[in-house]
Amino acid sequence: MGLLDKHKTYADAYQSIRAAGADPFNVRFEGVTSPTEGIVNGQRTILLGTNNYLGLTFDESCIEASSTALHAHGTGTTGSRIANGSFGDHLELERAIARFYGRSSAMTFTTGYQANLGLLSTLVGRGDHLLLDADSHASLYDGSRLGHAEVIRFRHNDPDDLYKRLQRLKGQPGNRLIVAEGVYSMLGDTAPLKEFAAVKKETGSYLLVDEAHSLGVLGEKGRGLAEAAGVEEDVDIIVGTFSKSLGAIGGFCVSDMEDFDVMRVVCRPYMFTASLPPAVVASTLKALEVIEARPELRHKLTANAKRLYEGLKGLGFTVGPECSPIVAVTVPDQPRAIAIWKALLDAGVYLNLALPPATPDAKPLLRSSVSAAHSDEQIDRVIAVFSEVGQAFGLLDTPRQRASA
Repeated sequence: MGLLDKHKTYADAYQSIRAAGADPFNVRFEGVTSPTEGIVNGQRTILLGTNNYLGLTFDESCIEASSTALHAHGTGTTGSRIANGSFGDHLELERAIARFYGRSSAMTFTTGYQANLGLLSTLVGRGDHLLLDADSHASLYDGSRLGHAEVIRFRHNDPDDLYKRLQRLKGQPGNRLIVAEGVYSMLGDTAPLKEFAAVKKETGSYLLVDEAHSLGVLGEKGRGLAEAAGVEEDVDIIVGTFSKSLGAIGGFCVSDMEDFDVMRVVCRPYMFTASLPPAVVASTLKALEVIEARPELRHKLTANAKRLYEGLKGLGFTVGPECSPIVAVTVPDQPRAIAIWKALLDAGVYLNLALPPATPDAKPLLRSSVSAAHSDEQIDRVIAVFSEVGQAFGLLDTPRQRASA
C-alpha cells in the first residue's frame, strides 16, 4: 500500500472536478487590481470570495506603512520570537490589540490557523473537557486533536444541547472549555452567544470565541459578536485573524486571565514558528486604526451584504439562515455546484466553491464574502449573473415559466 493510497477517495473526487473543466483549487489571478476586481483568463472579474470585508488590502495608509517597514526592517524575521527576539512593532501590535479589545493580555501568531492550533492544544489537556460546536472551523478541530482533552461535540448553535452535555460531566474533575465562533465561515450564521455565556456561567466553564469573521464586522466598535451581544465580560478568550477585515495575514488572542503570558513558553505552535514579518505587522497596526476611525466601512459592508442576500433570496435561491457578509447559496448536488461555479467565473464573478465534507449538512455551497469596497453596481451585476446561471441550470424558474404559472 502506497503512502497516498488512503486518500484515493479524495483523489478520485478531485479528478472528477477537473474532468468537468473546473478546478477551484487552481484559479490563477493574472492581476488583482483592487479589493473587488481581478483579472482571470484575461477577463475583468468581480472578486466575491476573498473575505476582504473592509477592503483594506489596497488602503493607501496600510500600503505606505507596510512599505516603510519593509525598507526599514527587511523582508522577514527568519525565526520565532523566542529564538530571534521581538521587533518593536511586534510588541506595539500586541499592545494595540489588547487596547482595542480592552483586555490586559494579547499574543500574536503567524496565522489564524496557528492561533487556534496553539490555544486549543495548550489551554486544555488530559483530564479536561473541550466542548466544540459541531460546525467549528477545521483549525479548531485540528487544535482539539493536538491537545489531550476529551473532545465533546454539541449540536450547532444549540445552547440546550451544550447544557445537557455539560451536566453529564457534573462531578467529574477537570476544566471545561466551550468553543464557539462569532460568524461561521460557511453559512455566515452567528452563534447564540448570550445563551452560551449563560450556560458557561451556570456550569463554571470557560468560554473561547473565534471572532475571525466578525472582527471589524459586528459591534459598535467592530470588536465582533461578543461586543454586539453584550457579553464581552463573559468571554474568557477571544481569538481572531488579521487575514479578513484587517487585510493581511496572522492571528491573535486576547484575554484578561491572570498569568496569560505563560502561554508564550508553553504554546508550542507559538514557540516554534517564525514570527510575522515587519511589513505585515505595520500594515495590521494601521488597519486597526482604520477600523476604529472609519465606522462607516462597517455600515457600508452591512448594506452591501443585505443587498446581495436579499437579492439572491428574492430570486429564489436557498441562502443561509441570516444575513451577514458571508452569503452562501445551497446547491442540490455536486455536479451542478461545480458547473455553476465555473459558469459564474466564466461570466466574470469569482466566489468560493465549498464541497462536502467541509460544508454543513453535506450540501454543496456557492459561498460569497461581501466587501465594503463593492459598489452597488457590482452587487447588482452579481445578482444578474446569478439569475442567468440559476435559470440555465434549473435552480430557478425561467421568465416564461413564471409567466405561465
